[in-house]
Amino acid sequence: MSKDGREIARKLRVLRHADMVGDVSKTCRYFGVGRSSFYRWRTAYRKQGEAGLVNQPPIPKWHANRTPIEIEEKVLYLRSQYHLGPMRIVWYLAHHHDIKISDATVARMLKRNGVNRLPRGTRLSNRFEPCPPFRFECWD
Repeated sequence: MSKDGREIARKLRVLRHADMVGDVSKTCRYFGVGRSSFYRWRTAYRKQGEAGLVNQPPIPKWHANRTPIEIEEKVLYLRSQYHLGPMRIVWYLAHHHDIKISDATVARMLKRNGVNRLPRGTRLSNRFEPCPPFRFECWD
C-alpha cells in the first residue's frame, strides 16, 4: 500500500469511528487528531469521496504576484531570437508593447528557464595583417 493509501485508510478509520461513536471530540482525542482537521476531512470526503482525503500541498500552484505567462513567453522569445540582455528586453517591452517590468524580474525569469547566460562571443582567429609596401591591390 502506498503512502497516500495508508493516509486515506487512516482518515477513513477516524471518520467511521466518529460515525459509530457519535461524538467528534472523543474520536479526535482517541486518535490524536485536531477537530479542525477532522471537520476538514469530513467536508472533503462528503464532497469528493476518497479522492478528497489525499494530502494536498498547502501552497498554490501559481503565485499570485507572478508575472503572467504571456509576458514570460515574450521575454524568452526575445532572448532566444535576438540575444538581448535583461535591460534591453525591458526597454523593448516598454517601448513596443507598453509592458513595464523590472530588469531583475527579467533576469529571474531567464534564470528560472535555464537561459541565464548568453554564449560567449567568439574571438577573431586571424588578425589583420597589413599588405607589404608598394603593392597596389591593398586597400586601407
